[in-house]
Amino acid sequence: MTFGARVLKTGIAVTLALYISVLVGFTPPVIAGVAAIFAMQPSIYRSWRYFLEQLQTNTLGAVLALVAGMIFSNDPVAVGIVCILAIMICLKLKMEETVGLTLVTVIAVMEASGQWDFALNRFLLSLIGIGSAFLINITFFPPRPRVQFVKQIESIFFKMSLLLRTVISDEIKESVFRDEKQGLEGALKSLTDKYTLFEEELHKLKRAKFSEARHLVVYKQMLHTLHKGMAVLAAVEEHYFQANRTAEIDREFDHHLEKLIKFHEHVLLKFENKLKENISEAAVIEVENDGFLKSLINRYADASDGDLRLSIVAAAMYDYGYQTGRLNKLVEQFDRGAEDKENELLESVSAWISKK
Repeated sequence: MTFGARVLKTGIAVTLALYISVLVGFTPPVIAGVAAIFAMQPSIYRSWRYFLEQLQTNTLGAVLALVAGMIFSNDPVAVGIVCILAIMICLKLKMEETVGLTLVTVIAVMEASGQWDFALNRFLLSLIGIGSAFLINITFFPPRPRVQFVKQIESIFFKMSLLLRTVISDEIKESVFRDEKQGLEGALKSLTDKYTLFEEELHKLKRAKFSEARHLVVYKQMLHTLHKGMAVLAAVEEHYFQANRTAEIDREFDHHLEKLIKFHEHVLLKFENKLKENISEAAVIEVENDGFLKSLINRYADASDGDLRLSIVAAAMYDYGYQTGRLNKLVEQFDRGAEDKENELLESVSAWISKK
Protein backbone atom coordinates (compact mmCIF):
# COMPACT_ATOMS: atom_id res chain seq x y z
CA MET A 1 0.00 0.00 0.00
CA THR A 2 1.27 3.49 -0.89
CA PHE A 3 0.53 6.66 1.04
CA GLY A 4 -2.57 8.28 -0.37
CA ALA A 5 -6.08 9.51 0.36
CA ARG A 6 -7.23 6.14 1.73
CA VAL A 7 -4.44 6.07 4.32
CA LEU A 8 -5.24 9.61 5.39
CA LYS A 9 -8.98 8.89 5.55
CA THR A 10 -8.39 5.81 7.71
CA GLY A 11 -6.64 7.95 10.30
CA ILE A 12 -9.41 10.57 10.22
CA ALA A 13 -12.11 7.88 10.53
CA VAL A 14 -10.36 6.35 13.56
CA THR A 15 -10.09 9.80 15.18
CA LEU A 16 -13.78 10.53 14.52
CA ALA A 17 -14.84 7.13 15.91
CA LEU A 18 -12.82 7.65 19.09
CA TYR A 19 -14.18 11.16 19.60
CA ILE A 20 -17.80 10.06 19.13
CA SER A 21 -17.30 7.12 21.53
CA VAL A 22 -15.89 9.38 24.23
CA LEU A 23 -18.59 11.98 23.59
CA VAL A 24 -21.45 9.51 24.09
CA GLY A 25 -19.66 7.81 26.97
CA PHE A 26 -19.14 4.35 25.42
CA THR A 27 -16.13 2.35 26.60
CA PRO A 28 -13.68 1.08 25.55
CA PRO A 29 -13.48 3.42 22.52
CA VAL A 30 -10.68 1.32 21.02
CA ILE A 31 -13.36 -1.05 19.64
CA ALA A 32 -14.80 1.78 17.55
CA GLY A 33 -11.30 2.64 16.30
CA VAL A 34 -10.64 -0.97 15.24
CA ALA A 35 -14.02 -1.11 13.48
CA ALA A 36 -13.21 2.10 11.55
CA ILE A 37 -9.93 0.57 10.32
CA PHE A 38 -11.69 -2.55 9.04
CA ALA A 39 -14.53 -0.58 7.43
CA MET A 40 -12.48 1.78 5.23
CA GLN A 41 -13.07 0.71 1.61
CA PRO A 42 -11.58 1.78 -1.76
CA SER A 43 -14.86 2.93 -3.36
CA ILE A 44 -18.20 4.45 -2.38
CA TYR A 45 -20.12 1.40 -3.60
CA ARG A 46 -17.96 -0.99 -1.58
CA SER A 47 -18.29 1.28 1.47
CA TRP A 48 -22.08 1.16 1.20
CA ARG A 49 -22.10 -2.61 0.59
CA TYR A 50 -19.69 -3.20 3.47
CA PHE A 51 -21.83 -1.02 5.77
CA LEU A 52 -24.98 -3.05 5.01
CA GLU A 53 -23.20 -6.41 5.27
CA GLN A 54 -21.51 -5.49 8.55
CA LEU A 55 -24.85 -4.34 9.95
CA GLN A 56 -26.28 -7.80 9.27
CA THR A 57 -23.35 -9.98 10.36
CA ASN A 58 -22.50 -7.86 13.40
CA THR A 59 -26.10 -8.00 14.60
CA LEU A 60 -26.21 -11.78 14.20
CA GLY A 61 -22.78 -12.15 15.81
CA ALA A 62 -23.71 -9.91 18.74
CA VAL A 63 -26.96 -11.79 19.40
CA LEU A 64 -25.16 -15.12 19.20
CA ALA A 65 -22.41 -13.89 21.53
CA LEU A 66 -24.94 -12.46 24.01
CA VAL A 67 -26.83 -15.74 24.24
CA ALA A 68 -23.60 -17.74 24.54
CA GLY A 69 -22.33 -15.30 27.19
CA MET A 70 -25.47 -15.82 29.28
CA ILE A 71 -24.98 -19.59 29.16
CA PHE A 72 -21.18 -20.04 29.23
CA SER A 73 -20.01 -16.63 30.53
CA ASN A 74 -16.68 -15.66 28.94
CA ASP A 75 -15.11 -19.11 28.99
CA PRO A 76 -12.25 -19.18 26.40
CA VAL A 77 -13.46 -22.45 24.85
CA ALA A 78 -16.97 -21.03 24.45
CA VAL A 79 -15.56 -17.86 22.86
CA GLY A 80 -13.64 -19.97 20.33
CA ILE A 81 -16.72 -22.04 19.46
CA VAL A 82 -18.88 -18.93 18.99
CA CYS A 83 -16.19 -17.43 16.73
CA ILE A 84 -16.33 -20.57 14.59
CA LEU A 85 -20.12 -20.30 14.36
CA ALA A 86 -19.86 -16.61 13.45
CA ILE A 87 -17.41 -17.42 10.65
CA MET A 88 -19.74 -20.13 9.35
CA ILE A 89 -22.64 -17.67 9.32
CA CYS A 90 -20.60 -15.07 7.37
CA LEU A 91 -19.53 -17.69 4.84
CA LYS A 92 -23.08 -18.99 4.49
CA LEU A 93 -24.30 -15.45 3.79
CA LYS A 94 -21.41 -15.01 1.31
CA MET A 95 -20.08 -12.06 3.31
CA GLU A 96 -16.49 -13.22 3.80
CA GLU A 97 -15.16 -9.65 3.99
CA THR A 98 -17.10 -9.03 7.20
CA VAL A 99 -15.52 -11.91 9.15
CA GLY A 100 -12.74 -9.90 10.81
CA LEU A 101 -14.89 -7.16 12.32
CA THR A 102 -17.70 -9.58 13.20
CA LEU A 103 -15.25 -11.61 15.29
CA VAL A 104 -14.11 -8.44 17.07
CA THR A 105 -17.76 -7.77 17.96
CA VAL A 106 -18.30 -11.38 19.12
CA ILE A 107 -15.27 -11.35 21.42
CA ALA A 108 -16.13 -7.88 22.79
CA VAL A 109 -19.75 -8.89 23.51
CA MET A 110 -18.82 -12.22 25.13
CA GLU A 111 -16.41 -10.37 27.39
CA ALA A 112 -19.53 -8.86 28.99
CA SER A 113 -20.51 -12.38 30.22
CA GLY A 114 -24.13 -12.12 29.13
CA GLN A 115 -24.87 -8.66 30.58
CA TRP A 116 -27.04 -7.17 27.87
CA ASP A 117 -26.25 -3.51 28.65
CA PHE A 118 -22.49 -4.07 28.34
CA ALA A 119 -23.05 -6.20 25.23
CA LEU A 120 -25.15 -3.44 23.67
CA ASN A 121 -22.43 -0.94 24.51
CA ARG A 122 -19.81 -2.94 22.65
CA PHE A 123 -22.10 -3.60 19.69
CA LEU A 124 -22.84 0.10 19.33
CA LEU A 125 -19.11 0.86 19.48
CA SER A 126 -18.61 -1.33 16.41
CA LEU A 127 -21.43 0.47 14.60
CA ILE A 128 -19.88 3.85 15.46
CA GLY A 129 -16.61 2.74 13.88
CA ILE A 130 -18.32 1.41 10.73
CA GLY A 131 -20.46 4.53 10.39
CA SER A 132 -17.47 6.85 10.88
CA ALA A 133 -15.49 5.10 8.14
CA PHE A 134 -18.46 5.24 5.75
CA LEU A 135 -19.08 8.94 6.47
CA ILE A 136 -15.45 9.95 5.99
CA ASN A 137 -15.11 7.86 2.81
CA ILE A 138 -18.02 9.56 1.02
CA THR A 139 -17.36 13.13 2.22
CA PHE A 140 -13.58 13.52 2.48
CA PHE A 141 -11.77 13.05 -0.85
CA PRO A 142 -14.36 10.53 -2.14
CA PRO A 143 -12.78 7.77 -4.24
CA ARG A 144 -12.48 8.65 -7.95
CA PRO A 145 -11.53 5.37 -9.61
CA ARG A 146 -11.98 6.71 -13.17
CA VAL A 147 -9.50 9.59 -12.69
CA GLN A 148 -7.04 7.25 -10.98
CA PHE A 149 -7.51 4.70 -13.77
CA VAL A 150 -6.64 7.16 -16.56
CA LYS A 151 -3.56 8.48 -14.75
CA GLN A 152 -2.34 4.96 -14.07
CA ILE A 153 -2.84 3.99 -17.74
CA GLU A 154 -0.53 6.82 -18.80
CA SER A 155 2.08 5.88 -16.20
CA ILE A 156 2.08 2.18 -17.11
CA PHE A 157 2.23 2.86 -20.85
CA PHE A 158 5.21 5.20 -20.39
CA LYS A 159 7.18 2.57 -18.46
CA MET A 160 6.09 -0.27 -20.74
CA SER A 161 7.02 1.64 -23.91
CA LEU A 162 10.49 2.28 -22.50
CA LEU A 163 11.04 -1.46 -22.00
CA LEU A 164 9.56 -2.35 -25.40
CA ARG A 165 11.82 0.15 -27.15
CA THR A 166 14.95 -1.31 -25.57
CA VAL A 167 14.11 -5.01 -25.29
CA ILE A 168 14.88 -6.07 -28.88
CA SER A 169 18.09 -4.01 -29.08
CA ASP A 170 19.10 -5.52 -25.73
CA GLU A 171 20.29 -2.14 -24.45
CA ILE A 172 18.93 -2.40 -20.93
CA LYS A 173 20.64 -4.40 -18.16
CA GLU A 174 18.99 -7.75 -17.43
CA SER A 175 18.63 -7.02 -13.71
CA VAL A 176 17.03 -3.64 -14.45
CA PHE A 177 14.72 -5.21 -17.05
CA ARG A 178 13.54 -7.88 -14.60
CA ASP A 179 12.90 -5.34 -11.83
CA GLU A 180 11.06 -2.95 -14.12
CA LYS A 181 8.99 -5.75 -15.66
CA GLN A 182 8.05 -7.07 -12.22
CA GLY A 183 7.02 -3.56 -11.16
CA LEU A 184 4.92 -3.23 -14.32
CA GLU A 185 3.14 -6.51 -13.61
CA GLY A 186 2.22 -5.27 -10.14
CA ALA A 187 1.04 -1.93 -11.52
CA LEU A 188 -1.06 -3.70 -14.17
CA LYS A 189 -2.71 -5.85 -11.50
CA SER A 190 -3.48 -2.68 -9.53
CA LEU A 191 -4.92 -1.13 -12.70
CA THR A 192 -7.15 -4.17 -13.21
CA ASP A 193 -8.46 -3.71 -9.65
CA LYS A 194 -9.16 -0.03 -10.40
CA TYR A 195 -11.19 -1.03 -13.46
CA THR A 196 -13.21 -3.45 -11.34
CA LEU A 197 -13.96 -0.63 -8.87
CA PHE A 198 -15.00 1.69 -11.68
CA GLU A 199 -17.24 -0.99 -13.19
CA GLU A 200 -18.89 -1.64 -9.81
CA GLU A 201 -19.49 2.07 -9.23
CA LEU A 202 -21.06 2.44 -12.65
CA HIS A 203 -23.27 -0.65 -12.71
CA LYS A 204 -24.32 -1.13 -9.09
CA LEU A 205 -24.32 2.22 -7.33
CA LYS A 206 -26.26 4.08 -10.01
CA ARG A 207 -27.74 3.53 -13.43
CA ALA A 208 -25.05 3.99 -16.05
CA LYS A 209 -25.54 6.77 -18.57
CA PHE A 210 -24.85 5.93 -22.20
CA SER A 211 -21.71 8.11 -22.30
CA GLU A 212 -20.35 6.48 -19.13
CA ALA A 213 -21.00 3.01 -20.52
CA ARG A 214 -19.02 3.96 -23.63
CA HIS A 215 -16.19 5.14 -21.39
CA LEU A 216 -16.22 1.73 -19.77
CA VAL A 217 -15.84 -0.06 -23.11
CA VAL A 218 -12.86 2.12 -24.07
CA TYR A 219 -11.19 1.65 -20.67
CA LYS A 220 -11.59 -2.10 -20.86
CA GLN A 221 -9.87 -2.16 -24.26
CA MET A 222 -7.12 0.14 -22.95
CA LEU A 223 -6.46 -2.36 -20.19
CA HIS A 224 -6.54 -5.28 -22.62
CA THR A 225 -4.07 -3.56 -24.96
CA LEU A 226 -1.62 -2.99 -22.10
CA HIS A 227 -1.82 -6.69 -21.26
CA LYS A 228 -0.93 -7.49 -24.89
CA GLY A 229 2.06 -5.16 -24.68
CA MET A 230 3.24 -7.02 -21.57
CA ALA A 231 2.77 -10.28 -23.49
CA VAL A 232 5.26 -8.99 -26.08
CA LEU A 233 7.81 -8.35 -23.34
CA ALA A 234 7.29 -11.86 -21.98
CA ALA A 235 7.62 -13.44 -25.46
CA VAL A 236 10.83 -11.57 -26.23
CA GLU A 237 12.34 -12.49 -22.89
CA GLU A 238 11.46 -16.16 -23.25
CA HIS A 239 11.96 -16.81 -26.98
CA TYR A 240 13.65 -14.04 -28.94
CA PHE A 241 17.25 -14.25 -27.73
CA GLN A 242 17.18 -18.06 -27.80
CA ALA A 243 16.33 -18.04 -31.54
CA ASN A 244 18.70 -17.93 -34.51
CA ARG A 245 18.86 -14.26 -35.54
CA THR A 246 20.79 -11.89 -37.75
CA ALA A 247 21.39 -8.15 -37.48
CA GLU A 248 18.79 -7.65 -40.24
CA ILE A 249 16.16 -9.59 -38.28
CA ASP A 250 16.90 -7.54 -35.16
CA ARG A 251 16.39 -4.31 -37.13
CA GLU A 252 13.15 -5.64 -38.67
CA PHE A 253 11.64 -6.61 -35.31
CA ASP A 254 12.88 -3.45 -33.59
CA HIS A 255 11.55 -1.20 -36.38
CA HIS A 256 8.09 -2.81 -36.40
CA LEU A 257 7.80 -2.74 -32.62
CA GLU A 258 8.69 0.95 -32.63
CA LYS A 259 5.82 1.59 -35.06
CA LEU A 260 3.36 -0.28 -32.82
CA ILE A 261 4.46 1.67 -29.75
CA LYS A 262 4.10 4.97 -31.58
CA PHE A 263 0.64 3.95 -32.80
CA HIS A 264 -0.40 3.04 -29.25
CA GLU A 265 0.90 6.40 -28.04
CA HIS A 266 -1.07 8.26 -30.72
CA VAL A 267 -4.28 6.43 -29.79
CA LEU A 268 -3.93 7.46 -26.13
CA LEU A 269 -3.22 11.06 -27.17
CA LYS A 270 -6.26 10.96 -29.45
CA PHE A 271 -8.46 9.83 -26.56
CA GLU A 272 -7.25 12.81 -24.51
CA ASN A 273 -7.90 15.11 -27.47
CA LYS A 274 -4.22 16.12 -27.65
CA LEU A 275 -3.58 15.01 -31.22
CA LYS A 276 -4.00 17.22 -34.29
CA GLU A 277 -6.88 16.40 -36.60
CA ASN A 278 -6.30 14.10 -39.58
CA ILE A 279 -3.38 12.43 -37.82
CA SER A 280 -4.22 8.77 -38.29
CA GLU A 281 -1.89 5.97 -39.30
CA ALA A 282 -4.33 3.19 -38.35
CA ALA A 283 -4.89 1.89 -41.91
CA VAL A 284 -1.18 1.89 -42.69
CA ILE A 285 -0.28 0.14 -39.42
CA GLU A 286 -2.95 -2.50 -40.00
CA VAL A 287 -1.52 -3.37 -43.43
CA GLU A 288 2.07 -3.34 -42.14
CA ASN A 289 1.13 -5.49 -39.14
CA ASP A 290 -0.47 -8.11 -41.41
CA GLY A 291 2.50 -8.01 -43.75
CA PHE A 292 4.98 -8.38 -40.90
CA LEU A 293 3.36 -11.58 -39.61
CA LYS A 294 2.84 -13.06 -43.09
CA SER A 295 6.47 -12.48 -44.07
CA LEU A 296 7.64 -14.22 -40.89
CA ILE A 297 5.33 -17.19 -41.49
CA ASN A 298 6.47 -17.56 -45.09
CA ARG A 299 10.12 -17.15 -44.20
CA TYR A 300 10.14 -19.73 -41.43
CA ALA A 301 7.59 -22.25 -42.76
CA ASP A 302 10.27 -24.94 -43.04
CA ALA A 303 12.68 -23.52 -40.46
CA SER A 304 14.30 -25.21 -37.49
CA ASP A 305 12.95 -25.02 -33.96
CA GLY A 306 15.35 -22.20 -33.13
CA ASP A 307 13.93 -20.07 -35.94
CA LEU A 308 10.33 -20.96 -35.13
CA ARG A 309 10.69 -19.25 -31.77
CA LEU A 310 10.78 -15.95 -33.65
CA SER A 311 7.27 -16.66 -34.92
CA ILE A 312 6.01 -16.76 -31.32
CA VAL A 313 7.41 -13.28 -30.74
CA ALA A 314 6.00 -12.10 -34.09
CA ALA A 315 2.54 -13.43 -33.15
CA ALA A 316 2.64 -11.57 -29.82
CA MET A 317 3.62 -8.35 -31.61
CA TYR A 318 0.87 -8.85 -34.20
CA ASP A 319 -1.74 -9.31 -31.47
CA TYR A 320 -0.50 -6.17 -29.70
CA GLY A 321 -0.89 -4.21 -32.93
CA TYR A 322 -4.31 -5.74 -33.63
CA GLN A 323 -5.66 -4.84 -30.17
CA THR A 324 -4.23 -1.32 -30.48
CA GLY A 325 -6.14 -1.02 -33.77
CA ARG A 326 -9.34 -2.08 -32.02
CA LEU A 327 -8.69 0.52 -29.33
CA ASN A 328 -8.20 3.16 -32.03
CA LYS A 329 -11.59 2.34 -33.58
CA LEU A 330 -13.32 2.56 -30.19
CA VAL A 331 -11.66 5.92 -29.46
CA GLU A 332 -12.73 7.28 -32.87
CA GLN A 333 -16.31 6.10 -32.31
CA PHE A 334 -16.23 7.69 -28.86
CA ASP A 335 -14.99 11.01 -30.31
CA ARG A 336 -17.65 10.96 -33.04
CA GLY A 337 -20.33 10.31 -30.43
CA ALA A 338 -19.15 13.28 -28.36
CA GLU A 339 -19.03 15.47 -31.47
CA ASP A 340 -22.56 14.45 -32.52
CA LYS A 341 -23.83 15.23 -29.04
CA GLU A 342 -22.18 18.68 -29.17
CA ASN A 343 -23.68 19.38 -32.61
CA GLU A 344 -27.09 18.32 -31.34
CA LEU A 345 -26.79 20.74 -28.44
CA LEU A 346 -25.71 23.59 -30.72
CA GLU A 347 -28.63 22.91 -33.07
CA SER A 348 -31.06 22.94 -30.16
CA VAL A 349 -29.68 26.23 -28.87
CA SER A 350 -29.80 27.76 -32.38
CA ALA A 351 -33.41 26.63 -32.82
CA TRP A 352 -34.36 28.12 -29.46
CA ILE A 353 -32.67 31.45 -30.31
CA SER A 354 -34.40 31.62 -33.71
CA LYS A 355 -37.78 31.15 -32.06
CA LYS A 356 -37.05 34.07 -29.78
